[in-house]
Amino acid sequence: MRSVIAICPHGSTFAVGTRRRPRFSLGTLVGRKSVHAPPRTARTRQMSSDSPDPSGASLSYRRILEREMENALREIHRPVGGVFLSAFAAGLNLSFGALFMAMALTFSGGFESTFVQQLVLGGVSSVAFLFVVVGQTELFTAHSTMAVLPVLDGRASLSELGRVWAVTYVGNLLGCGAFSVLAVTLGPAMNVAEPSSFGTLAGALVPFPWWVILLSGVVAGWLMGLVTWLAAASRDTVGRVLFVLLVTAAIGFGPFHHSILGTTEVLTAVLLGAGVGVGGLGHFLLWTTLGNVVGGTVFVGILNYGHVTLGGEEHDVEVE
Repeated sequence: MRSVIAICPHGSTFAVGTRRRPRFSLGTLVGRKSVHAPPRTARTRQMSSDSPDPSGASLSYRRILEREMENALREIHRPVGGVFLSAFAAGLNLSFGALFMAMALTFSGGFESTFVQQLVLGGVSSVAFLFVVVGQTELFTAHSTMAVLPVLDGRASLSELGRVWAVTYVGNLLGCGAFSVLAVTLGPAMNVAEPSSFGTLAGALVPFPWWVILLSGVVAGWLMGLVTWLAAASRDTVGRVLFVLLVTAAIGFGPFHHSILGTTEVLTAVLLGAGVGVGGLGHFLLWTTLGNVVGGTVFVGILNYGHVTLGGEEHDVEVE
């Protein structure tokens, strides 16, 4: 219900009318035939927290969902070749995180405490996530959150969702594979990443029961979903950078199982013969991927979509 309040010259106020606002729907945000939101009126921009020159630090939850929906629809309708190349680049770029962690382990000569070690590893790995998120290349664990939104809203089909997931996933893994070959060739030759360092990284991910890897993957997917949501909430690059660094550092600090970054860690250890076999890689990849999908889709995509669309009516007051 929207109330209009008038103020008379003597300072008294009285209600002059009410009208019911339509229930929120993403169709009114994004449009049924376009991926862009409909134009906003000058008065709406003035009264909304989503105005071009806001005083707040982040967008409203409705505007965040609008942004995520627009991005998801754009990627779903993007040519497959473009999505694949972007995903391949993301796999390459994120793999720097594995190299940076291996370099930290190699150069440190051994940390005095596990806490310091994990703090450093989380910090250096978050830089690689920054390359991907701010660089806007296609990461599977981001799409597990974002691409499901148009399906929930009836704007895309399950087959379209499956296509963008498959192309992104394969592109990411191929990028990881290419980077692993580079790391195997360059790291030991320059003495910047010893084989044992990759064995240490893989050893923190592989030797667990399937349900432990699955649940850890849920946490990592959940955190990555939060990264995409918070990055969309940020109004500027500085805020986006801070969100990415802080949240993704928690993945490396755990370490929680991330299907793309972890693939480079484990695959490089396999190629170097650092105590992990192909079976361990498959065990890691299967349960981690499932966990990442559940974490991003359920705990961020579905829950955030639900609380926005079921948020009820807005109440605005106009003072004249």
